[in-house]
Amino acid sequence: MHTLRRYRLTMVIFIVTTTSVAVGLMSYALRENINLFYTPSSVISGDAPVNVTIRIGGMVVKDSLTRSKQSLQSTFRVTDGKSEVDVYYDGILPDMFSEGEGAVATGEINGDLVFIASSILAKHDENYMPPEVTYALDEAAK
Repeated sequence: MHTLRRYRLTMVIFIVTTTSVAVGLMSYALRENINLFYTPSSVISGDAPVNVTIRIGGMVVKDSLTRSKQSLQSTFRVTDGKSEVDVYYDGILPDMFSEGEGAVATGEINGDLVFIASSILAKHDENYMPPEVTYALDEAAK
């Protein structure tokens, strides 16, 4: 084999190997940071993974919000029109958070199908609803 051909072959193998390693490392790193969105119906049906960080969204059920008087703990229920899921949150709720409005929570589902939220997102004006919540409500209505 000629020296030039050997050099080109070595460079091609090096580039392919380096690119493969880089893509593998990036996909591994991104796997840890993906927050998939689930509806309350998919949580109840068992489609949502347990003890994995996900997002859940829907409408906050009226008269379901309870706040602790000694701490920042609060619980409420989220619905997509078909099913409801209990959400537990320990922190300050957003100012725009209210019952009967859309909300998206990030956190994990425990073994009892209670969602332990690490953050809560609420709509920011009277006309806005997160796209995931709108889609989930439309799908539940069908």
